[in-house]
Amino acid sequence: MSVPAAPHDDAPPPAHTGQPKKAAAAAWIGSALEYYDFFIYGSAAALIFPKVFFDESDPATATLLSLATFGVAYAARPIGALFLGHYGDRVGRKKIMVFTLILMGVSTFLIGCLPTRAQVGTLAPVLLVLCRVLQGISAAGEQASANSMTLEHAPAAKRGFFTSFTLSGTQGGQLLATLVFIPIAALPEDQLLSWGWRVPFWLSFAVAVVGFVIRRKLDETPAFAQQAETEGVAKLPLAILLREHWADVLRVIAGALVASVSTIFTVWALAYATSDAVGMSRSSMLWVGALANLVALGAIPLWASLSDRIGRRPVFLIGAAGSAAAMFAYLWAISTGSYPLALVLGVITFGVVYSAANGVWPSFYGEMFSTRVRLSGMAIGTQIGFAVAGFAVTFAAQIAGPDGDDWSAVALFTAALCVPPVIAALTARETAKVPTERLGVRTPEETPRPETVTA
Repeated sequence: MSVPAAPHDDAPPPAHTGQPKKAAAAAWIGSALEYYDFFIYGSAAALIFPKVFFDESDPATATLLSLATFGVAYAARPIGALFLGHYGDRVGRKKIMVFTLILMGVSTFLIGCLPTRAQVGTLAPVLLVLCRVLQGISAAGEQASANSMTLEHAPAAKRGFFTSFTLSGTQGGQLLATLVFIPIAALPEDQLLSWGWRVPFWLSFAVAVVGFVIRRKLDETPAFAQQAETEGVAKLPLAILLREHWADVLRVIAGALVASVSTIFTVWALAYATSDAVGMSRSSMLWVGALANLVALGAIPLWASLSDRIGRRPVFLIGAAGSAAAMFAYLWAISTGSYPLALVLGVITFGVVYSAANGVWPSFYGEMFSTRVRLSGMAIGTQIGFAVAGFAVTFAAQIAGPDGDDWSAVALFTAALCVPPVIAALTARETAKVPTERLGVRTPEETPRPETVTA
């Protein structure tokens, strides 16, 4: 049953000329820079770190330990989400967007400066894990704040399209990370393991500088400004979130498990394809990821625009259910040792099919919540789900058996993780046509009046 809007909600927030495009550009560039940092770690964890930080172990164990450090960032992300989500709904989206970029840039640069295990022993992997935790905390607030910023600036009829720029920026960062690693991976082994792997991490210094310049000039969203000026911001956004939106938080957690497709594709499949069991070259498999991400850059806004017309739920379902099937085909193609087949199916799986879910979730999740708890809801829900997705790589390495070549078991595992996102979409409300100021509205019977504090 619809509910009449409160008097201050009768009119949409005031328009800020040019701000939707500026917010989308800031989200795209900032996410690309931030996730360049985040994803170069994935390539290094699969190809370099087993030999640099875990070289005292046998190759299979070293790879398992290295992939576990990749998942550590995802474990840290829910903690970062609680902290950054709270302050994002208290002080605004812009400040969190600037903070996350600086934190990511610094922590990634420090990874490139770390001593190896051969130099300082067990202290080396400990420092690596610490820096990875800081990366995870930063990533926890990045997408939620950028998505909230673009959604609240966007025209109501194009929220899907504008919010998709955050995710296409993420794919751009992944593409950049892959392209940087291709020449690095081609270095002679001794140069690669001594200094070559450090270069992509040192380049992250640009993240803090460029990100600060871009984002400090962006206006706060009109929806947040109106909320602060009328009802005021929430004292405890988490309390309101769990009281009024607990079911939607659970849906977002379940939906975010679809990110397992990305982590399995990006990290485990890369390690599997370049292992002795298959024997593909590092550079050729990095090109599969690069081309898939290049296709995704075009596919994501197209899927998001389609969701503005037909709804968020059907597009998300195409991505979640389709990815479960497509991963079987991709991992099978790798197992055959046929590079052309792996290339084509990799691009289809990640560049096209997965992009349906990836392109629509920023609007789909964000529209479940009201302005006063939107950043908290998106941050906490996605980061808990992403934590599972991050460790999916570690579980996959164990499921693949002692020789790491049981691709069918990994494909089944990935498909199983796509089931909760399908259920989440089937039980969610369709919000594509709901006015921005009415998103997350609850009836008085459903929602007690929250305690607020005037900004």
